[in-house]
Amino acid sequence: SIHIGNTDIPFSSQAKNLGVTLSSNLSMEKHVTNVCRSAYVEIRRISNIRHYLTTDATKTLVCAFVLSKLDYCNSLLSSCPNQLLNKLQKVQNSAARLVFKARKQEHIKPLLQKLHWLPVHSRIQYKISTLCYNSFSETYPLYLSELLTVYYPSRQLRSILDTKTFRIPLTKTKTFGERAFSFTGPKQWNSLPYDVRYSPSLLSFKKALKTYLFKSAYE
Repeated sequence: SIHIGNTDIPFSSQAKNLGVTLSSNLSMEKHVTNVCRSAYVEIRRISNIRHYLTTDATKTLVCAFVLSKLDYCNSLLSSCPNQLLNKLQKVQNSAARLVFKARKQEHIKPLLQKLHWLPVHSRIQYKISTLCYNSFSETYPLYLSELLTVYYPSRQLRSILDTKTFRIPLTKTKTFGERAFSFTGPKQWNSLPYDVRYSPSLLSFKKALKTYLFKSAYE
């Protein structure tokens, strides 16, 4: 505990910062639980008025009140255990079924494809890859750009012409080290095709990135 004046203030096992619940072991389990609980509340609210809404109106409400919760600070969930990401994916699946009034037994993949929604793990990669693309901009925050280092080969190789590749740093721990942005950012960025990484503008990059991730997820 911390002693201030005549009071002992004990440490807490979790704390919330900017809407993100951080636990002492950085498992993100409590945060995912809170996100799922909040998202299901919104799904139930929308379902109560679903019979008054069109499909397009329902989709708009779901994107605004449900998917926005799944996307908020989702880059923190990179390389988290699949069991946590699966909980978020179930939320997205429920939202898709609500839009189409589909039964629980109906296969979810065609519904997600029809909505053109990326699955949860691809949405995380989309966010991180976009952050990496922005790092080549002069307006990029210094506290993030310092975590990324452009890779320059020591020998004259064909890859020397590729100036948009990041060096992947070594990590001491797999559980936490490989979840850091300094590691997972370069790893995911380098895995993107050359033509996606070299998109001339942010808008064209996002379009090419979503197309690539969509094909990877559903084809």
